[in-house]
Amino acid sequence: MNDVWSRRLGWEAEAVYRARVRGCLLGGAIGDALGYPIEFASLDRIRAAHGPRGVTGLVPDGDGVVGRVSDDTQMTLFSVEGLGQAHARERRKGIGGGAPRLVRWAYERWLETQRKPGPEGSATAAVPVGAPAHDSGAYAGPTGGLAAQAWLYARRAPGNACLSGLERDHVPDPALALGPPGAVNPDSKGCGAVMRSAPFGLAPASEDFAFGLAARCAQMTHGHPTGYYAAGALAAMVVHLVAGESVESAVLRALRLLARHPGHEETAVALRRALDLADEGDPSAEKVERLGAGWIAEEALAIAVYCALAGPRVTDALLLSVNHSGDSDSTGAICGNLLGARYGDHGLPGEWLERVEGRAQIAALADDFATECARR
Repeated sequence: MNDVWSRRLGWEAEAVYRARVRGCLLGGAIGDALGYPIEFASLDRIRAAHGPRGVTGLVPDGDGVVGRVSDDTQMTLFSVEGLGQAHARERRKGIGGGAPRLVRWAYERWLETQRKPGPEGSATAAVPVGAPAHDSGAYAGPTGGLAAQAWLYARRAPGNACLSGLERDHVPDPALALGPPGAVNPDSKGCGAVMRSAPFGLAPASEDFAFGLAARCAQMTHGHPTGYYAAGALAAMVVHLVAGESVESAVLRALRLLARHPGHEETAVALRRALDLADEGDPSAEKVERLGAGWIAEEALAIAVYCALAGPRVTDALLLSVNHSGDSDSTGAICGNLLGARYGDHGLPGEWLERVEGRAQIAALADDFATECARR
């Protein structure tokens, strides 16, 4: 990493950056895997099944398998692939501004994994119609592209807004101001956009750029302003966490950024409630549930932020983020994204990480993405 770029972004060294990229993606996968088996279960049911503290580690899902990830991790990885392709195209050809389209194609490849039992031939078989081969294949990753990986063809309760939104080939116009409802699912503010948006903060860019790009790409499926502002806020937080700032500082910076955009109030109020609740101390599942259940975007983000702030250790924060009545895998995934971006992969619990589905492939994708972003 050259010195100018390192100083501009505040990263101490390329090794630190790589560790935080890996941490963000692997931390999200851990939180997802912790929460997936108990998604839809009430807190009372979780405690009845696993004890008064709820789950205290990875537990089997309904099929008896430990460590499975859900659509949250799947879509996050496809976000990484699309963003990596966009960075590679700009670096090689000097063509900027194509990230939303390339991310949209990446999400279409994810959609194909939800329709088919497994990959057909090679990753190129799943490239959407109209996608130029030289762009789609420019950043395939060390394992040949996500669409070639059979483990990603599992259907793990994908969100309706994500599925229906991607049926429409919509890429938001960057010239249009944020604030009004988007063209696709204009009333939807489910957490399906925010849970996939941490990678928008991992590439070398300003908080404004990461926020705007994440919000635009969220509009492909979630048109409600709160749905896409929460996605943008998460990306902005990740920018600052990767740069070495604290979780609290990253949240406060995201709040200042949100204040510049009309219609931001629901997202901002939820984040302020999370900050205030964390200041009370004595974290508990009951306090988590005061922020909601996490099914909608601002609640999922607020729960993840609260847990990342309130948990005295990474393991405590991750467990706090999933032990509640609601969308446990999404809140766990977002909390893991935040903590991993802050502390790097070495700060994650190794005994959990070893059992997470796709761990090696996720780490390889993270390293490939970091290598691409370090090139100029």
